[in-house]
Amino acid sequence: MTLEIGLILAAIVLLLLLSAFFNAAETSLTASSKARMHALAEEGNPRAILVNRLMSRPERVLGTVLLGNTLVDTLATALAASLAIALVGDVGIAYASVILTALIVIFSAVLPKTYALAWADGTALRLAPIMRLVIWVLSPATYALQFVVQLLLKLTPSAKDDAANILAAREEIRGTIELQTKEGTVERGDAEMLGGVLDLGDLDVGDIMVHRTKMETADIDDPSSKVIADVLKSQYTRVPLWRENPENIVGILNTKDLLAALAENSFDPTALKLADLVQPPWFVPETTRAREQLNAFLKRKAQMALVVDEYGTVQGVVTLEDILEEIVGQIRDEHDTLESAIRPQVDGSVNVDGSVPVRDLNRHMNWSLPDEEATTVAGLVIHEAETIPEPGQAFTFYGYRFEVLRKARNRITALRVRPLPTIQAAPSGGTPRAKPTSNDAGAMDAG
Repeated sequence: MTLEIGLILAAIVLLLLLSAFFNAAETSLTASSKARMHALAEEGNPRAILVNRLMSRPERVLGTVLLGNTLVDTLATALAASLAIALVGDVGIAYASVILTALIVIFSAVLPKTYALAWADGTALRLAPIMRLVIWVLSPATYALQFVVQLLLKLTPSAKDDAANILAAREEIRGTIELQTKEGTVERGDAEMLGGVLDLGDLDVGDIMVHRTKMETADIDDPSSKVIADVLKSQYTRVPLWRENPENIVGILNTKDLLAALAENSFDPTALKLADLVQPPWFVPETTRAREQLNAFLKRKAQMALVVDEYGTVQGVVTLEDILEEIVGQIRDEHDTLESAIRPQVDGSVNVDGSVPVRDLNRHMNWSLPDEEATTVAGLVIHEAETIPEPGQAFTFYGYRFEVLRKARNRITALRVRPLPTIQAAPSGGTPRAKPTSNDAGAMDAG
């Protein structure tokens, strides 16, 4: 009798250890760093290769764990109940249930899962070979389970599931970057570049283009000497040329081609035929995604495209540099003019041109103003105020105070933006309406 009790107790302990193994294996394999395992696999680590192979089909791992855990826990409960009945009678079932539940929760669930979470990579590498063997042994039963599960999953909209998985992966990457930045592992500049790469899929070329009011162009019908002077005064190497009206772009003139032609004609401007030097313009819709435009630039080996709206009207110009700047920040060379569109003040406010994109202001000041409804700072103010304000009017929304400084016709050309104290900031998750205020000089309220 004593030998029989000892064997049952040994069997229960073994089953609890098997349950702990299944819980530790599941937690470590799912919590292990995919990037770390990929790097180790690239170095030739066989266990990392095995981990990647197992997690390439997570349904097999989960099916094996669930099946194995259910079997060992059920069997352990049955053995404990039979032993308790033999020792103390029918009431032993209650004793066995309480004691075994405590043992399973503490030693087979919480303890191994906690350990696996703390040392996920190392635990996954150690348990992967054993897990492969267990998966092979239980494969007939797990295949049956997978067949039933797949039949049920066919009832779900797989296309939407795929899209949701893509979005979830992007948000997971973004969350990891933000977490590592807060912890100091990733530098702020590197985090902004990584975030810029992720944002390319959400940006249209209309969001990053140079607006037509800021384009440097020349009239192709002007005398060659004037066109040459205009092109050489420009800070850009490619200048759009128009005929009859500035919106009728007929070609792009490259300064390299211009200088080469001048050299061939003894630098005589009158001997040039500009029409022979211009390249045909490339028009792209303003709704084109920035990532698609980047791929198009690389494919066509081009660096400039004219952006048009749905009516074919030129809205601006986008360059390869504009897209790259969304990733790496402002790119300057010795010929670029120093921009002063964003001018921080000593009192903590910022004087900013109305045409500055909200994204640029956020990046420059490390703010988080929304840019879904408007591209520029002036556009954001007009959208929230639901009117075109006058100089001196001020508005408060999204935790910032916007004061209009200058205006040209219907365009806001300059504003002063000041972050409000945290206690006055709008609560997250809401869309606060613009709150008009008046400045210290007693200007008319925006209302």
